[in-house]
Amino acid sequence: MLHRLKPLILPVAGFVSLMGLGALAPALNEVLSLALPFFGLILLGYVCGKLIELPEAGLAWMNAFIIYVALPALFFNLVHVTPVAELANWRFILITTACTGMAFGLAFVIGLFSSGKVEDATIQGVAGGYSNVGYMGPGLTLATFGPASVVPTALIFVFDSTFFFTIVPVMMALAGSQKANFAATAGLILKRVLTHPFNIATAAGVAAAALHFHPPAAAAKMLTILQGAAAPCALFVMGVTVALRPLKGISPEMPLLLFLKLIVHPLAVWFCLSWLGHFDPVWTYTAVLMAALPPALNVFVMANQYGVYVQRASGLILIGTIVSVVTVTGLLYFITASGIGYRALN
Repeated sequence: MLHRLKPLILPVAGFVSLMGLGALAPALNEVLSLALPFFGLILLGYVCGKLIELPEAGLAWMNAFIIYVALPALFFNLVHVTPVAELANWRFILITTACTGMAFGLAFVIGLFSSGKVEDATIQGVAGGYSNVGYMGPGLTLATFGPASVVPTALIFVFDSTFFFTIVPVMMALAGSQKANFAATAGLILKRVLTHPFNIATAAGVAAAALHFHPPAAAAKMLTILQGAAAPCALFVMGVTVALRPLKGISPEMPLLLFLKLIVHPLAVWFCLSWLGHFDPVWTYTAVLMAALPPALNVFVMANQYGVYVQRASGLILIGTIVSVVTVTGLLYFITASGIGYRALN
């Protein structure tokens, strides 16, 4: 039993120490009360994953519920009541997606220097640019900024996911890890983008908003129930999934990739949106918070799919999630408590 408790010491100790900081100031306590329940759910899943001996296959139906039912219900339920004009903010989409592409490109270069292989560098690029916008993003942005954050959250998820669903197979095909022609690669990209449950739910929400359609009362109530289950289930499963991935040490490039993901990426989003200006403050803060989230679980999924950088991808997600307890909580403090400047460059 003792050997299973050792991996819990660092995450639990760090979490408990942060909880104790709440007594220092009312503003800090408010931020910790907002952020730590989310990380607490991840920690709870992590502890259960380490202590309870169940096979990873047991997560299959829980993941299916989250991906195909709960989170799609959340996206539809929130997007369908949003004015269509707000959903077509292409300048916001281009800026945030360009920042994500920049983070991917920088991490890709780091990967080329560290491994010399395009395949490994591609997965490192994903780790440096792909935030956990699916499992962590919606619950955290909604809790922090309220319903006004729904549209930017959905737009960032859809277009960031589309970017990575496109760039990864293209890079792998160019590297020669996939023996597929252009038409097959393009078909795979299109299929993944069009059939992803989150994208389908968002598109359905946009259509409902355009048609002013509202679900019947019974369906609306069920969607509300599912919406409430999305965040806690997703965060708990994320913790379990991370716990089941063995950590094989800290690779030399990991600190650089995590610095890029957790610090440089959100700073770039803040700088670009502030520089160009004329965005609602909630949209700017939502985009910065989404960019500050740790590497997505899809980093491991993609690494496993192509059979490259698998163990190190797992370590990046684990360490990145632990470090983000501090970085994301600190960001929330600066946004909500200290009055960090908005559009300070204008």
